[in-house]
Amino acid sequence: MKNFAFSIWQLKPVKWLRRIRGFKLVYTPLLAIVLFTSVMGVIMGTLQMQEKSQQESALFRELSFAKQRIQLRFANNTDVLQSIGRDYVSAGDSAKLRENVIIQAENLLQSNHEIAQIVWLNETAERQWRIPPDNLKTDWFNKVNNAGILNQALRKTLELSAATNRPAFSHFISLEVPSDEMISKEIRNVFWQTVPQISGNEIKGMVAVLYTTQGLLEMIPGELKGQYRFTLLTDDDKVLAISSDKNTPKRAFSNQTSLDIGVLSPNLSLRIDTYPPATNLTFRMLIGVVLGLSAFVIWSLWSVLKQMQVRQEAEANLRAETNFRSAMENSTPVGIRAHDMNKKITYVNPAFCEMTGWSAEELIGLSPPFAFWPDDQKSALTEKMNHALKLAINQEKKIGVEGSILHRNGSIIQTRTFIAPLINEKGKQTGWVTSLIDISEPKKIREELAASQERFVTVLEGLDAAVSVVSNETGDLLFTNRFYRERFGNSAKGHFDLAGSDIRPNTTQALAEGAPPSSLYPETESEEIELLNESTGITKWYEVRRRFVPWVDGHLAQLLIATDITIRIEAEDLARQQEERMQFSSRLTTMGEMASSLAHELNQPLAAISNYCMGVVKRLQGQLDPVLQKDILPALEKASDQAHRAGTIIQRIKGFVKRSEPQRKSCDISEIINDAVGLVEIEAHRHRLNIATEIAENLPTIDVDPVLILQVLVNLLKNSLDSMREVYPLSSRWSAPPVRISADLDTSTFPAMLRIQVTDTGAGIAESVIERMFEPFFSTKNDGMGMGLNICRSVIESHQGRLWAKNQMDAEHTKLSGCTFTILLPLEPTGSKAMS
Repeated sequence: MKNFAFSIWQLKPVKWLRRIRGFKLVYTPLLAIVLFTSVMGVIMGTLQMQEKSQQESALFRELSFAKQRIQLRFANNTDVLQSIGRDYVSAGDSAKLRENVIIQAENLLQSNHEIAQIVWLNETAERQWRIPPDNLKTDWFNKVNNAGILNQALRKTLELSAATNRPAFSHFISLEVPSDEMISKEIRNVFWQTVPQISGNEIKGMVAVLYTTQGLLEMIPGELKGQYRFTLLTDDDKVLAISSDKNTPKRAFSNQTSLDIGVLSPNLSLRIDTYPPATNLTFRMLIGVVLGLSAFVIWSLWSVLKQMQVRQEAEANLRAETNFRSAMENSTPVGIRAHDMNKKITYVNPAFCEMTGWSAEELIGLSPPFAFWPDDQKSALTEKMNHALKLAINQEKKIGVEGSILHRNGSIIQTRTFIAPLINEKGKQTGWVTSLIDISEPKKIREELAASQERFVTVLEGLDAAVSVVSNETGDLLFTNRFYRERFGNSAKGHFDLAGSDIRPNTTQALAEGAPPSSLYPETESEEIELLNESTGITKWYEVRRRFVPWVDGHLAQLLIATDITIRIEAEDLARQQEERMQFSSRLTTMGEMASSLAHELNQPLAAISNYCMGVVKRLQGQLDPVLQKDILPALEKASDQAHRAGTIIQRIKGFVKRSEPQRKSCDISEIINDAVGLVEIEAHRHRLNIATEIAENLPTIDVDPVLILQVLVNLLKNSLDSMREVYPLSSRWSAPPVRISADLDTSTFPAMLRIQVTDTGAGIAESVIERMFEPFFSTKNDGMGMGLNICRSVIESHQGRLWAKNQMDAEHTKLSGCTFTILLPLEPTGSKAMS
């Protein structure tokens, strides 16, 4: 033991360091392999769990989407069936209307593959018609074994619907169909849905629909069924339908959810299974990568051990080369210093020490700003050094950086510094090397020349006008100031845009014709030029002055000065717009005065017409034949009422122009709508058009001015009829859809509001017209005053309501197919709420 300790004591420190370094080279890669394998194992386990979680999330998302599609289809089908039943009941004895309803049912059957049969039953549960009448499916429904259970299930479903007055579903029915039949799988499991048609408290009939469970899976998109298998199950896990007979692998993922297809529907579940197994490709690839990298590290370790001897020989050669380079540097008159990556000085040669007057021991270890830099230039020289270090790596050609050095005796030396990266034997940068050359005398001369140039450029750069000079021969840009560069960049395009054309042909021709060059020198008169900046889309105005001047090379050039006058032009435009607004306000005031004058002048003739009509009625009562009285007296009374109504409308408009509040009273909106339709219907029939009314039941009464609201509805209906007349020629108007006016409650707002909509199928309204059609005096009609829609909106807004228009698109969303005007009126006036 003593001999071992003595031998260790005799080892030199250099040998100890070499042994420790060899230990690190051998065992560090092995430790890295162990750590790498452990980390990769954790990563692979995490990735596998994450992949499983993602697949389960995707499975749940697709299942939810399929469930939503099926439930939404049933809700839509129920709405359509209710509409079909309602139309069939309302058709009464009209064979043509009933035939249209049956056609709607056939269209529903053709567009929904899950529906096998549609049956209409009257109030006594007797079948009046069914669709389709006869095909391959219905033949199996009429078999003795199948017809009994189908009829029994239908009867129970009808009883359930009659008891609840709601759509109901039957239990799932399994039909006896041989497995070799082509449609065996499609109609093996079916169920009924009945939709009652209630009028008042009585059931006027029912629509019964026979669904196939296999058809329910047709609602799921094909791309989903190609990736997953969907199965419909009952509570006892009985399979009702399956999207594919292909078995899923053992490691496949599954999920299941319940389907709610109706309130009185049987329990039904939808299950989803994945076709492809959970892939382990990533896991295997990672294992291969880990094994490959481990083998590579072991091979690298062996290579490192083999190269240790070669490296020692290279280090010896490097030391010899370093000594040679040191001798070269010590003998050169150029100052050289080296920096590490933190810019700290690591080496200086004797020439640099002689330049600064500092010794090598004093300079090594200094960091910028250095002590040999002048105090007033330290920040600037630091920035130059940082910038030069960034450029030194990418520049193939070395570019010197000028600077100053403060000698220890106080003298200033102007230098040019060249910087290059310091690369070690491994090709890695370990610092920077700089070489300095004394340039004090050349720099002094250049500074004197630059000072005079700087004074001239400073004046031009400070101008708030664009100054540019363009060569008359080549068209090149010779000079620009700051303002020009900010507005037009560094190209001559801005100069030519301001000048209005290319200058070269004109001046060349003038000189060729013998004109003296001095005739081109006078300055031209100023011009106002408008230019559009294509990059920003902003238009600018400039006042441009130009002249020709001899350039420094003796050739002719054009000098142009452009001043920005955009603010002045905009101020002038703003003043002109203010004047137009004042004229517009004056027209509105004149319009109000005309309305008041017309109201005053027309009120008395209308009152006289009403009185004369009523006087004629009283004179004719009892003196005419009863048959004539039946025809003449009602017409005279209606004429009197219309004259009275016209006077009332004029009074309302007069009060409206004077900004008075509407004369509200509790009204039934259906009566106002019917009156409006009655007034416009005569004109509609004259043009072979129809008006359809859709008024919701049990609408509350509303406090409005009935005369003003009636006038608004008449105006909107007339506009809709005019739009229809433009689209449909007179010969084809018999097939044109009617103009629809509807009234219901809009519950999307709080509190709920009364909604009135006027819809037509005309050509719609252009977007540019929609933005302005409620403005005063704006009209698209040749004989229109442009006040109708403006008054309508003002009337509605005076009732604390809203009026707007929205275009309707066709089914392909390619063109306009009509327009809808919507009115929202509060059920209670704002003032009444405030009082309560």
